[in-house]
Formats: sequence, C-alpha cells, structure tokens
Amino acid sequence: MVQREAHGRRGRTSRPRQAEVARLAGVSQATVSLVLGGNKQGISISEETRRKVLDAADSLGYVPDPVARRLAAARNNLLGVFSFTATFPTDVQHSYYPFLVGVEQEAASRGYDLVLFTGSSSGGAGAARPEALNRVRLADGCLFLGRHAPSTELRRLVDDGFPVVHIGRRDELEGLACVGADYVSASSEVVARLAAAGHRRIVLVREADDAPASTDREHGFLKGLEEAGLPAGPAAVFRDADPERELTSAWLHARLAEGVTAFVAEETDTGAAWRALRDAVRDAGLACPRDVSLALLGSPPADLTHEPEPTGFDIPRLELGAAAIRLLAALVAGEQAVEPLVACPFRPGATVGPPPTRA
Repeated sequence: MVQREAHGRRGRTSRPRQAEVARLAGVSQATVSLVLGGNKQGISISEETRRKVLDAADSLGYVPDPVARRLAAARNNLLGVFSFTATFPTDVQHSYYPFLVGVEQEAASRGYDLVLFTGSSSGGAGAARPEALNRVRLADGCLFLGRHAPSTELRRLVDDGFPVVHIGRRDELEGLACVGADYVSASSEVVARLAAAGHRRIVLVREADDAPASTDREHGFLKGLEEAGLPAGPAAVFRDADPERELTSAWLHARLAEGVTAFVAEETDTGAAWRALRDAVRDAGLACPRDVSLALLGSPPADLTHEPEPTGFDIPRLELGAAAIRLLAALVAGEQAVEPLVACPFRPGATVGPPPTRA
C-alpha cells in the first residue's frame, strides 16, 4: 500500500476525485459514492468491494469536498425528468420510451427516485411560462430532453448552480452539461454505404430549423459526400419548413431527371421528412429500392414500423438515458464529469439497392 500511496500522491496539486478512486479500486463511481457516503441507501455492497474503495481512497489521500458534503446533506435522492415535447403517457413504440428506460434503470441502480414533470410537456399546464422550469428545483438535479429547449430558463438554472443535464448537444448554452449521440459519424457512414452501392448523386431532405441534432446530421452527410468524392454543393441538401407540402412527386421526378438516385431523410419528432419522401415515391408510381433508394438518419415514426425497415442508423436511446443519469448523479455529488458521444450503430435495412439503369 505504501507504494500505491506514494504513486497516487506524488506531484499532485489538486484534490483527488471520486472518479480517480473508482479507477484505482476497479469499481464504478456510484459504488465509491455509496461507500464513502456511508451507504445510507442500504444497497448491498460486499465487504471486499467496500475495502477496495477505502484502500484506494486512502492511497490517493482522498478527502471529501466540504462544499459537496454540505450539498449532499441537503439532498433527498430525487432526480427530475423534464421534457419539452409531449412524452407522457406513452407506449413502448414512442421514440422517447427507450430514453426513459435507460434513465429509470440507471437511476434505480444508483439509489435515486425519479420525479417526472409531466405538466411541463407540450400542452401541459403552464408549459409556456418561464417559471415552468422552476418546479424542477424540487429535485436534487434535473434531466432535460426535447428538440427545442428555452435557452433563457435553462441558462438561469445553470448560472444558479443547479445540476442540469440535457440529452442532446446544446452548444449555445456554455456550461450546460450534455450527453449526445455521434450523429456526424453515423450520417457519414450512411453516405459511405450508399456510395459503395454505386450511388453518385445523393440528396439530404431535412426540416428548416437549426436544432443541433439536425445540424450534426447535415455535417455528417456532407462529410460523407466529400470523403466519397461526390457532389456536396447546396443542391445536395433540401431544407423546408414543411417537407410534406413541398416534397411532391413532381419534385422527386425533377431530381431523378438530374441524376439523383438516392435520398436521405433526417429523423425528427414528427418524422415529416421521411413521410414526405415515402409519399412522394408512392405518388410518383415508383418502387423502393428498385427505382430509387431511401435512407433514414434515425428511426422511423412508430406508426410506420410495419413497413420495410429503412436503411440508416439507430439512435442508442437507452444508452443515452443511462449516460445522462450518470452525468447528473456526478453533478449532484459536486463532481466534475463528462460522458463521451455515444455511437449510433448502422442499420442495413431494406430500402437501399444499386442505382437503377435508366435510358
């Protein structure tokens, strides 16, 4: 133990953190927090594990942060979940359901209960008022999810030091902790698969907003075109506030006449871009993938899951929910922590084939 202690403390200028204790002990940060906090939750921890944590803490010279301890003393082990999109009640096919499964499982494993702020979703009582977010202070910290979030109210929570985590990147709010999926790499891979199938003209269809998830998908799409040596100019991206109105069979025929053989749509809460593409193909009397290939950057709307599975990628919603709780629990404990971007696995699907031979 002497050697470990000398190694752990040599040259240190900052206070050891629980994350370092966890690495040295070979356990999770949650276990370290439980052991060093006296395991007030009564969660079963073996004596061997407890001893590993205590030895590692002693080796590193870990001393609990007094500020964090005062904050912890006032905690009630409640974490909030606040959605800016109608989420509850829901069924297992709802796109937010896997997020909530990951949130619940990770929170339970860490001894936290959840408070669901259901009245704050779209249409809920007082959802549009700035003070709606103040209710989350009933919890020790809060997880937020939704495509569009009110920046001013979130900024106030962050400035007040209230533990906040957002599922999805929010670069416009400095200091806001986020967890996110790697949409750039996943979108780029979809383009690479289309190029490998022989497609040389590909168009992205997206909604006309600046949501970070949409921006990341577009960046990945254009990156994939450039890496494949394909045209990546303005004509490669179709943006419209109402794709279901503007993306018609006539528009589709015009793009096909220009040599486009594949279209890629982004996933959104409404699924408008994907719906518009599939409807345009049907109205044009074409078949997918025989006449045209389609890909989806995300998952199809729940009411369309009975159709052929679209080629694209899956969003790791359960993993994102769990990562968000890990990060939020660390912030509640007064610790610094980050969560890496979560990879989106490619989904082969059945909507992409080789480009058709046209006269």
